[in-house]
Amino acid sequence: MIVNEYLELGKINTLQATRRSEYGMVFSSSEKKEVLLPNRYVDEDMKVGDIVDLFLYHDSEDRIVATTQRPFAMLGEFAVMDVVDTAAYGAFVYWGIPKDLLVPKALQREPLKRGDRHLIYVDYDERTHRLVGVQKVESRFDRRSKRLKRNEEVDILPYKKTELGYKVVVNGRYEGLVFHSELFGELTIGETAIGYVKNVRDDGKVDILTRPIGKKSDEIAARKIIEYLKEHKEGMPLNYKSDPSRIEALLGLSRKNFKRALTLLVERGKIEVKQNGTFPKSERGASQ
Repeated sequence: MIVNEYLELGKINTLQATRRSEYGMVFSSSEKKEVLLPNRYVDEDMKVGDIVDLFLYHDSEDRIVATTQRPFAMLGEFAVMDVVDTAAYGAFVYWGIPKDLLVPKALQREPLKRGDRHLIYVDYDERTHRLVGVQKVESRFDRRSKRLKRNEEVDILPYKKTELGYKVVVNGRYEGLVFHSELFGELTIGETAIGYVKNVRDDGKVDILTRPIGKKSDEIAARKIIEYLKEHKEGMPLNYKSDPSRIEALLGLSRKNFKRALTLLVERGKIEVKQNGTFPKSERGASQ
């Protein structure tokens, strides 16, 4: 492992343990810059000479310290965080490590209240030389999304439900939207999911689908049907004439996508579709 040359605040640093102190283990960069890993994070097997990945942040006394824990988001990243406290100068959000992250009032879009959940961007304040949270995230999104291709698989982080759909962070850097009318399955605020690029707008925002377009979508739908039939030997109570709401509830598919997948599997000899449902093709042979 290559040891960091310098200490980098808000990031994972690869550092070497150089000595013990009564307060913890001291780690050093290759340029001999030192940082303390407090006792509560020191593993009993940790020894001088070990090389460890550590996250660096400021403690309550404004000293740079290390932790073996990982925050929900590091410098330059987004995450959905809970507001845990407020003060006259800002609000504090829990970001996965003991010392909460300050979102200064000037970086809030609206007054944050305890119990709220918001998308927060982790930034570096040049004035205070501290890590801060930013709720005014619009200017932090990368608008160079033209590099994304139609139907490309991407990671999405839903962070707000609106009348149009779910606002999402795409691949950790772009601003996206999943329209309610094009949502299949469930999205949960703060939990990452897989999406597919439908369209990249001129303003850099990205329209996202929760299933791929065209033949790729049919293959995924076909796999869902086969998986269902493997788990339910008695067959699937759906066919070409089934109500769209039943199809959505059972498989999370649109009726159009479902019917194309049925046809695909029938042509491959995998299933047979009857008036009372859909069954694996092997079942017919077994019943004769």
